[in-house]
Amino acid sequence: MRLAAVLALAGAAAAVFAAAALPVRAAPDGATLYAKCAACHTKTGAGVPGAFPPLGPDVRTKATTEAGRRYLALVVTRGVSGPIKVGGKPYAGVMPAQGTLDDASVAAVLNHVGTEIVKTGPEFKPFTEAEIAAHRATGTALSAQDVGKLHAAAGGQ
Repeated sequence: MRLAAVLALAGAAAAVFAAAALPVRAAPDGATLYAKCAACHTKTGAGVPGAFPPLGPDVRTKATTEAGRRYLALVVTRGVSGPIKVGGKPYAGVMPAQGTLDDASVAAVLNHVGTEIVKTGPEFKPFTEAEIAAHRATGTALSAQDVGKLHAAAGGQ
């Protein structure tokens, strides 16, 4: 009887330790995710004149308002289609939705852009996974063209 109790206790302890040792989901790495963005926006975020807009202070400025934060989240999750103006220059291209990114990954890449790529402009408030989820939910019916139309209301030109 005593042996059975000891074995049961040992089994329970092993189960507790095994549960505690489950892998923790690592936070997405915004720099690694940005590598895909850099194909168009370049490693430095300078963009390509006339084709892909720069990710300059315009991003940080938009990130200071609720409408701007929603716009930035939707640009990544729904895509964007012009015409839009950034830095006074027109862009009429298309950025496809990055549909494979979950909310934590979208927050990570936007935070990387706002802190490591763009270092000038207003202070940057980091995006959260929950914030991205809320913005994503409000934009499920929007096309890339619809997101482009939000640009001006989000503080764009």
